[in-house]
Amino acid sequence: MRKHILGLLVCLAVFPLQRANAQAAINKEVQFIVPASAGAALDLVARKLQELLLAKKLVNDMIVLNKPGASSQVALNVLDQHPGDPHYLMTLATSIVNNNYLGNIKASYKDYTPIAMLLDGYVGVLVRADSPFKTAQELVAHLKKNPGDLNIAIAATLGNDVHVGVAKPLMRAGVDISRLTFVPFKSSGESITNLIGGNVDVVGATTPTIIPALQTGKVRLLVIGSPERLHGVLRDTPTWKELGIDVVTSSPQGVLAPKGLTPAQIKFWESALRQVSETKDWRDFLERNQWAPHFLDAQETAAMLGAETQSVQEVLGKLKVRKPQAGN
Repeated sequence: MRKHILGLLVCLAVFPLQRANAQAAINKEVQFIVPASAGAALDLVARKLQELLLAKKLVNDMIVLNKPGASSQVALNVLDQHPGDPHYLMTLATSIVNNNYLGNIKASYKDYTPIAMLLDGYVGVLVRADSPFKTAQELVAHLKKNPGDLNIAIAATLGNDVHVGVAKPLMRAGVDISRLTFVPFKSSGESITNLIGGNVDVVGATTPTIIPALQTGKVRLLVIGSPERLHGVLRDTPTWKELGIDVVTSSPQGVLAPKGLTPAQIKFWESALRQVSETKDWRDFLERNQWAPHFLDAQETAAMLGAETQSVQEVLGKLKVRKPQAGN
């Protein structure tokens, strides 16, 4: 009995010490790398995290660095240069799964340290306000007959989460997605500008871009990929599920770190991000952008990415956008 009690006391003493050591080790400027330009959805989340982590004094100093380009490889290069260093974080988007499968990058999420997942965004389908397509059903019916007839804009690369978020429900509805015409733009804002200008017929985008676009009165949102109806200006938009297509088209965001972090360092960042996710300020921020809170710890995040890997392969295989592999 004495041995059991002594062992328990040792554990209780060591755990706070490990946590304190991890926090003490994170004592320099934290750099948060965003694989997108300033003002993009990924950037908005990173800067909100910066604000709240500093406000709650969970870090001493933190900056956000935008490193867009090369299917996130430019941003990943920063993590590659700092293995084992908890002062470097990066936006974790499921596009890392897509880009690895497509051959755009060699790196897998398994080459880094997933820390947490924070939120789910949803992909919607927009047309111009004067479009002949008044409902998603009309659009689907047209694409079943003439799959390549319309230009569908997405940002920022073929094969990413927005591309899959448009293609997957159409595939489930019976459209031959291999014959669809997708046009990539640098940003969803640019996609919508080209939609309003008549250069494309349809746009796939996520809610932070959709909301201000709707407020112009120049576009119409036909459908959203959320599990249930959203609020505010999106309250009247049906979901794919409502239309009989059992698909949720989410665009999750989380936090990734370099490989080689210690369990104590991972626990520190898990705890810090969980604290931020529980604040009213964070919940209000998500509500304004019609994002859904979805906190997953490091282990749960890795499991989710594994499941996502299997899910995207079905759609991307049919879209035929994968680069030819060497020797094939």
